[in-house]
Amino acid sequence: MIKAAIIPIAGLGTRFLPLSKVLPKELFPLVDIPALQYIIEEAVVSGIKQITFVTRPEKKLILDYFLKDSRLIKKTLKKGKKNEILKELSDFERILKNISISWVVQKEPLGDGHAVLQAKEKVKKEKGTAVLFGDDIVESKKS
Repeated sequence: MIKAAIIPIAGLGTRFLPLSKVLPKELFPLVDIPALQYIIEEAVVSGIKQITFVTRPEKKLILDYFLKDSRLIKKTLKKGKKNEILKELSDFERILKNISISWVVQKEPLGDGHAVLQAKEKVKKEKGTAVLFGDDIVESKKS
C-alpha cells in the first residue's frame, strides 16, 4: 500500500493572475474549502501517512495553512459560541495529526518532473509514492 505522496505546488499560477500573486491557487476555495485541503483529506482516507510538498519560498502561506497552531482561533470561536465552525476546524486538525507533512523547495520552475525529483530524499524509504497535483480533485465514493 502506498503510504507517501508528493504534491508539487511550486507553480506560478499564471492562469489566475493577478489573484495568484497574493494567494496560491492551491488555496483557492472550491465552495468553502481550499482545493488543496480536499486533496489532503482524500490522501489520508486512502492511507497516505507522509506528505511532501514541493514548493517555493513565496508560498509559505500554504505551509501556514497546514502547520500553523490555531489555539487562539479556537479560543475565539469557543467564546463566540461558533460550535459548528469549531467542529470543522477540530476535524481538520484531527486529520492532520494522522500524517507527517514535510516540504522541499524547488528553487527554479523547471517543471513537474524536476519538482518530484526534489522530494526524492524525503520519500526514498517508501516502496511506492503517489504524486498528487494541487489542482486535481476527484470525487469518489471509494478512495
